[in-house]
This record gives sequence, C-alpha cells and structure tokens, in this order.
Amino acid sequence: MTRPDKALTILLRIIGGTALLAVVAVIMPLSWMASFHRWFGLGEMPIAPVVEYLARSLSAFYALFGAFCLFLSSDLARYRPVVRFLGWLAAVTGIALIGIDVAAGMPWWWTASEGPPTIAAGALIVFLARRDNPA
Repeated sequence: MTRPDKALTILLRIIGGTALLAVVAVIMPLSWMASFHRWFGLGEMPIAPVVEYLARSLSAFYALFGAFCLFLSSDLARYRPVVRFLGWLAAVTGIALIGIDVAAGMPWWWTASEGPPTIAAGALIVFLARRDNPA
C-alpha cells in the first residue's frame, strides 16, 4: 500500500469513526438534546415533532455515512472511484453548509467548524484518491 493510500485509509477511518458516534444522538433523551442546545448558546430548543425528527434522522444519516466511510476504507483498490466521488461530494456539501449556516443565523464558530473542514476533508480525499495513485 502506498503512503497516500495509507493516509487516505486513516482519514476515511477517522471521518467514519467520528461520524458513527452520531448514533448516540439517535437514542439520547430529548432533554439531553435541549441541554446541549442551551450549552452551545443557541437558546431554548423548540420542542416539536419535526425538530426531534430532524435531529434524530440527521444523526442517523451521519452514522450511516460513518459506516460507509469505514466500509470504503477497507478496500481502496476496489472503491477508489467511489471514494474520489465522495470527496467531491463532501467539498460541495461543505460549500452548501456555509450557506445554510449563514442563512440560518448560526454562530460564526459553528459555521467555521462545519463548512471549511468539510471542504478541506473532501479536497484531501480527492487528492489522496487521485488516479495517478493506484493501489
């Protein structure tokens, strides 16, 4: 395995493992979510079915994404085109997240810690999974 492939495997596993932790929010009590909402300085969390649904379903999606990254990291030679596509999608999603965060009025530190790192991770995945780096 080449050095870029080792780095890509580690990066995918870090992203995957971190995203997989979101499974906790799928089952955590709603009162805990409300406490985190206040702790982050976002005020009182609206308690409504759609808010709970969105929080839990997004967390489930993050966990699914994490499992997918871990799966892809298991065989880069086979999944390299998919990994490269995932990198492009991540970079574009990072750009969208900046716009969403700004439009939603999220704090600057939230926007800075979400969109730009997602763009950077996507770009790094694309770079490490480039065609001239066969397994």
